[in-house]
Amino acid sequence: MLELLPPPPVDPLWDLTAEFGADSRPERLNLVLGVYRDHTGATPVMTAVRQAEIRLAERSESKEYRGLSGNLAFNRALLTMVLGAEGPRERAAAVQTVAGTGALRLLADLAGRSRPGGTVWISDPAYVNHRPILEAAGLKVRTYRWHDSGSGFDTAAMLADLAEARRDDLVLLQGCCHNPTGVDPAPEAWEELAVLAVREGWVPFVDLAYHGLGDGLEEDLRATRLLASRVPEMLIAVSCSKNFGLYADRTGCAIVLGASAPAVRHAETALQNAARTLYSMPPEHGAAVVTTVLEDPGLRVAWRAELDAMRGRITANRADLAAQLGSLGRESLAATLGRQRGMFSMLPFTPDQMRRLRGEFAVYGTTGGRLNIAGLPAHRIPCLARGIAAVSE
Repeated sequence: MLELLPPPPVDPLWDLTAEFGADSRPERLNLVLGVYRDHTGATPVMTAVRQAEIRLAERSESKEYRGLSGNLAFNRALLTMVLGAEGPRERAAAVQTVAGTGALRLLADLAGRSRPGGTVWISDPAYVNHRPILEAAGLKVRTYRWHDSGSGFDTAAMLADLAEARRDDLVLLQGCCHNPTGVDPAPEAWEELAVLAVREGWVPFVDLAYHGLGDGLEEDLRATRLLASRVPEMLIAVSCSKNFGLYADRTGCAIVLGASAPAVRHAETALQNAARTLYSMPPEHGAAVVTTVLEDPGLRVAWRAELDAMRGRITANRADLAAQLGSLGRESLAATLGRQRGMFSMLPFTPDQMRRLRGEFAVYGTTGGRLNIAGLPAHRIPCLARGIAAVSE
């Protein structure tokens, strides 16, 4: 059987990570994976998370199964955080998932069962795992443009492409801090997207993985809440990996919004059934941590403060890198990077230029030009800027 298995594609991010691990140069710099690192290069456990874990250990609660929807208190807390206290929670349901990736797959399966062979639109460029997840669920994938035109986000190009989206198509939108570009639409563009979705009848499918790391938690959720207030149906995949630092605990949530309560209940049952065949029930620990943090006023304040500090460090890294590039005569590139938000920045480099950056300067980014600004030690920024400037010649 195994000899008949066709050669599988290699995951590009983990392949680069393995290459970095084999690199013996002491100055090598890993900016591939989307992981936050502090000034020492470590990925810390957030203080509020650690305190929540201590409380959970002291309680020594049962390890009994939670059920197909996972931790219900976690689901309620995520619904409130994402949609807001005044949001349309009465026509929404949430199911805990195995991180944001599990939420994407679960919601893609729901869409595939509702409309087999249906079409989902993703950005170009897109997060590397979007297409594989959607195609594995039997969906057809089309793309719309998502890029910086030189003076900001190109709203006209995006809207021109999405004018071809049809009723009941899905349009996958990253709610903030776009991966890999770091470029987000202006509030007015989100308004235009909401109008287009209602008029044409396509369904927004929002991927929320970086909220809190762009302009602030409430600010980063504004576009998602806008769409939720306007459209009759919507899918939202939520990750707690980045903003709670729960990478290894695989904590996420799949949210569905419908036009009526019966439709939402039906969708919730469909999500539970899909989960049953994929992994049965999600792990409890991360969900219990998030619930403890969000339900305790003191821990919630501490978490928000630390999240803001992380965002501040990412913003300072990007501003410093842009300033260094400007001082080296790369003003246009500096201006482009300065407009970006969140964990990632994207260089306008070819694969050959990115290979040169690895080979000559020991800087590892993705072949498409993405750098993890959140994993950049501040003292390495001048060296990185010199490498980028040299490769951009």
